[in-house]
Amino acid sequence: MMDEAEATRGADADRFLDARGIACPLPVLKARKHLAGMAPGERLRVEATDPMAAIDLPHLCQEDGHLLVRQERFEEAGRTILRFVIERGTRVAQSD
Repeated sequence: MMDEAEATRGADADRFLDARGIACPLPVLKARKHLAGMAPGERLRVEATDPMAAIDLPHLCQEDGHLLVRQERFEEAGRTILRFVIERGTRVAQSD
């Protein structure tokens, strides 16, 4: 697993969160923390292996006012990877 603060390897996002191999709700909690430290309009790419991320990350975007730019599913080394590109919204997320 890469360092979760690693800069993205592509041009589709400003930051990259590697949440592969960790179970929900951790991918969502880590994504929320990353997004809170980003400027509105910046993009975060998240890669996760937990199937619940396909439900939880779009829900995070809806609840916190972020834009889900893209959601993809692909196979890598025999496992399913979920990739999300999220654009930071202008609303400030409420603490739980």
